[in-house]
Amino acid sequence: MPMPHPTWFHPLAADIVRAAAPDLPRRFTFPFHYTPHPLCKVAAARVRQEVEGSAAMAADAREGKMFGVLIVEVPAPEAGCGEIGFLAAYSAQLAGRYSWPWFVPPVFDMLHPEGHYMAEERRISHLTQRIVEMETSGAWYRLKADVDAMRKADEERLEALRRQMALAKSRRDERRRNATPEELERISALLTRESQRQRADYRRLKRTLAEARQPHEEALAEQGRRHRMLREERQRRSLALQRWIFSRSTVSNALGERTTLSEIFHPALPPAGTGECCGPKLLECAYRHGWRPLCMAEFWMGRSPAEELRVDGRYYPACRSKCRPVLQFMLRGLDVEPNPVVERNRRMAGQMRIVYADGDIAVVDKPSGMLSVPGNDEVPSVRDEVRRRLPQAEGPMMVHRLDMDTSGLMVVALHMRAYHALQRQFETHTVAKRYEALVDGHVEGEGDIALPLAPDVDDRPRQKVSVAHGHRALTHYRATDHPQPGVTRLLLWPQTGRTHQLRVHCAHPQGLGCAIIGDALYGRAATRLMLHAAEIAFLHPDGKHQMHFVVPSGFR
Repeated sequence: MPMPHPTWFHPLAADIVRAAAPDLPRRFTFPFHYTPHPLCKVAAARVRQEVEGSAAMAADAREGKMFGVLIVEVPAPEAGCGEIGFLAAYSAQLAGRYSWPWFVPPVFDMLHPEGHYMAEERRISHLTQRIVEMETSGAWYRLKADVDAMRKADEERLEALRRQMALAKSRRDERRRNATPEELERISALLTRESQRQRADYRRLKRTLAEARQPHEEALAEQGRRHRMLREERQRRSLALQRWIFSRSTVSNALGERTTLSEIFHPALPPAGTGECCGPKLLECAYRHGWRPLCMAEFWMGRSPAEELRVDGRYYPACRSKCRPVLQFMLRGLDVEPNPVVERNRRMAGQMRIVYADGDIAVVDKPSGMLSVPGNDEVPSVRDEVRRRLPQAEGPMMVHRLDMDTSGLMVVALHMRAYHALQRQFETHTVAKRYEALVDGHVEGEGDIALPLAPDVDDRPRQKVSVAHGHRALTHYRATDHPQPGVTRLLLWPQTGRTHQLRVHCAHPQGLGCAIIGDALYGRAATRLMLHAAEIAFLHPDGKHQMHFVVPSGFR
């Protein structure tokens, strides 16, 4: 008699599996760039139903949460295809819980019977409570206000005395200038003693005021020292608890190998939250039960965070900072799809066109899907291709970049003198650039978008809008026409050169709220990103000729 499956295994109906059978994936999903398999979409719909059926889970999910599904095959006792079903997971906590019966368990159970996590978490919470009590204590604020008032009053008294001393000095100087030689000899010692007496009075007053303040300042310093010690102890305990969790968070791969998150990231400390994303949780659960992973997808539910761009129901790649090192280990032994970005980049290299070249510069028309500079995958880039076609090129060459998925004009320096001359123009924003784009939505008129941008350190290369940490980013736009309903053709003039600036400014609700078509990071995927650097103008490095190039996008 077969053993019952755990509550987090969800079989797929036989008719759904039969319909998908001809297209069952032969290779496992490349998790950082993929199109979700139809079975993943079926599973995702089931996840949404389950979440919306629970008031607690639904309320939390509406605030925004990443979910994931993994299609697995349970081996049959006899030869042949076993039962196919799916596992579901959510990132971090859902409605305050790391574990719900319908979803796979966490990689590391925070509520493990060992009890160390809960005990240490209580200590950290107690420290946080004491810190908050100090920070909100009326006594501390009154003491600080009293010290500030004393310092201000003391400084006003000293400043008044300094003004009196300055006025007295002016009078002494005038007496010296107007005195006869005989009179100057008689009054010189007297004026000097007056100056010395006033300086001594100033020093005595300053010392007296400081001594009166000292008990209050020492009390305030002691409060500050206690506050600092509490914060340092909380930080130390939090860091130690993270290390403890990561040293006990064990993950597996298809080869049967096991390791800890600490060992994967050694010697660095894993980023906070590592192992709590959907991908590692799903794969670890499948490996522990001996189920064969077939394909995987992650999708967003609920509203978008204030600083990020997430769309309800849209599928997203696994994050890179936390998940990439972990998944690289966990995918060993699986036949994984090749990275489509690498394959496409190899194809695109041959399509790059040199629009203009002389002994100093080259201007190229980069195809969408080609890197501007070499990456980690040893595939051709614009720099490599220019160097191959123009062997005389030397130096850094690349004075600016286009996103891999953006097509259009780039200027390349062929030697160091040209590189520095062009670099100065980009730094001073004297290079004029115009882009063409098709966006997913209706836009009218023209205007400016000013949203500060910062890297999303947990999910590079994504960028986010951040008033606190972002850099100034300004874009001028103009809507020209609507080639089809719900689509707008835009002309874009970036006044600054931030990473993904045009993509975020178009997609963000505080910008145009209309993502560029084909933008898989901030909108919806398509055959390509409909963004093209159509025009560029700059001064030739010789300082004599104004260069101007136009290559229309051809978007329809």
